Amino acid sequence: MSVEEVRSDSGLSGATRLDVRWELAWPPRAGRRAYLDGHIPGAAFIDLETALAGPPGEGGRHPLPAAGDFEAAMRAAGVSGERPVIVYDGGNSIAAARAWWLLRYFGHAQVSVLDGGFSGWLAAGLAIERGATAPGLGDFMARAGGMPLLDAAGAARLVAGGGVLLDARAPERFRGESEPIDPVAGHIPGAVNVPSPSLLDATGHFLDPVDLRRRFEAAGAGEGVGVGAYCGSGITAAHEVLGLEVAGFSGAALYVGSWSEWITDPERPVAVGG
Repeated sequence: MSVEEVRSDSGLSGATRLDVRWELAWPPRAGRRAYLDGHIPGAAFIDLETALAGPPGEGGRHPLPAAGDFEAAMRAAGVSGERPVIVYDGGNSIAAARAWWLLRYFGHAQVSVLDGGFSGWLAAGLAIERGATAPGLGDFMARAGGMPLLDAAGAARLVAGGGVLLDARAPERFRGESEPIDPVAGHIPGAVNVPSPSLLDATGHFLDPVDLRRRFEAAGAGEGVGVGAYCGSGITAAHEVLGLEVAGFSGAALYVGSWSEWITDPERPVAVGG
């Protein structure tokens, strides 16, 4: 199962709990401060910028972390290969989806995202814990290749071959009307915009799987159609892949470098407009 509902603390029994609270606009260490102020009991904090991404560069703003670095971070957080893992963030599951995808990519078979995250936990009136948790050392071994992956050339081939490349960014960024982060505005030619917030309801939970499926089908997804996803730097796109899984479309590929890598080569085409 890719998504767990907030029901009770006992529903997470036996699982390693990872707190991945992060927002792009937050200053450094803001996520950890939020964690120390209160978190789901037993959860260990994961810093997205250092544990879930490599150093920014030609591979984009949030490239894949090295396998050894990711393995060390997960072991320090208590992750073991045979024990289920539940990841959560502040509520919209975007940061949590990045952790979910990386754990799956590096070979963990039992990973779920807590739908609604910490906000849902609080809304349910469940107990929290303050301060840092000291988990025991895990034995997770990172083996790359557990999830489909795209590079720039693969993203271009997907579109050229009749597949669907989903752009998870806000519509104004997709159209090239506004670009607050990257130096070039626009989108990959042939991509289809399915903004990540459109996959959620007003409380930050994923839509019903049937409704999600309709949204993706309207964008061109279907049986036998290759599907990939990208965003600005591979964070929000992981949320799109998770949404596809919830909707019953497994096997979607993530372009981790995403727009921030695509634009590093001036020879790659850029599209604007709808």
